[in-house]
Amino acid sequence: MTNVLKKTSFNFPGQKNLYKGKVRDVYNINDEFLVMVASDRISAFDVVLPKGIPFKGQVLNQIAAKFLDATADICPNWKIASPDPNVTIGRFCTIYPVEMIIRGYLTGSSWRSYQKGSRLICGVSVPDGMKEHQRFPEPIITPTTKAAEGHDEDITEAEILAQGLIPREEYDLIKKYTYALFKRGTEMAAQKGLILVDTKYEFGKGADGKIYLCDEIHTPDSSRYFYLEGYEERQASGQQQRQLSKEFVREWLMANGFMGKEGQQVPEMSDQWINEISERYIELYEGITGEKFVRAESSDMIQRIESNINTWLSSNQ
Repeated sequence: MTNVLKKTSFNFPGQKNLYKGKVRDVYNINDEFLVMVASDRISAFDVVLPKGIPFKGQVLNQIAAKFLDATADICPNWKIASPDPNVTIGRFCTIYPVEMIIRGYLTGSSWRSYQKGSRLICGVSVPDGMKEHQRFPEPIITPTTKAAEGHDEDITEAEILAQGLIPREEYDLIKKYTYALFKRGTEMAAQKGLILVDTKYEFGKGADGKIYLCDEIHTPDSSRYFYLEGYEERQASGQQQRQLSKEFVREWLMANGFMGKEGQQVPEMSDQWINEISERYIELYEGITGEKFVRAESSDMIQRIESNINTWLSSNQ
C-alpha cells in the first residue's frame, strides 16, 4: 500500500531547527542549507485538511525542481539538489515576509472580491465591466503578507514599503523578477497548451546579500492553469474554463459549506475522493511538464527520504 507522508521529524547532523509549513517541512542545516521535504498534506483556505493525498508531495517537488532549473537564467534561485522525489535541498535564505502574487486573469479570490464590488485589489485599480476569467490588459501584482499561522492578508506595495517589510531597492528587484518569471511561465505553459492564470513567488536573501527565488514555483498548489484550447469560446459563451489547478478542491469544499471560517467543519474526505485528488495531481504534473509521472512507490517512505538526505549531506557538509 502506498505510504502517505503526513509529517516528518528527522534529526540531521548540523540541524538547527525545523519549520513546519502548511505542506512542507523545512530543516535548517547550520544556516548553510535548507532541506525542504514536500509532504502529502493538502491545504485550502489556509487550512491543512485532515487527510493526505498520495504522491502529492512528489508531484509538487518535481514540478518545482523542473521550473527552478528552467528559470535560473532569469534570477538566482535557492535550489542546489533534489536527492529524493519529495526533497529539494538549497541554500539557506532569510525569507521576506511577503508573497508576490501575480495575476494575468480575473479569477479565484480576485473575482470573488470583484463580485462584491471591489475595484481595487491590493492597491491596484481594475476596470469595471470585466467578466470572470477575463484577461487583464497587463498582469498585476497583488501581494500578501506571509502569515506564520492562520490566513495570509492582502497588502499593498505602499504598505510594504511604509512598514519597512522590504526596502524599496530590493522590492523593485523582486517585482522585476516576478514579472519576468511570470512571462517565462506563461510561455512554457503555452507550449503545453495551457494558460498560466496566476501564481505566487517567494523570495529570500542569502548570506551573500543576493536575492534568491525560494520555495516552489509554477506548481498546482501555487498556480492556476486554464486549457488554452477553447478558452476564447468558453469566455464568449459564459461557460466555466477548464482548469488545471487546486481550485477543484476549493470548489468541492465550498460546495460542502467550508471556506476556512471560524465554526466551519472540514467535510468528510472519502477514500474515493482522496484517490481522485491524487489522480488529478498526477494529471496536473503530466499536463504541466509534458512528461509521464513515475510514482515513487516505497514500502517505507520516511526511511527512504531520511537515507537520501543523509547521503547528500555527508557528501556536501
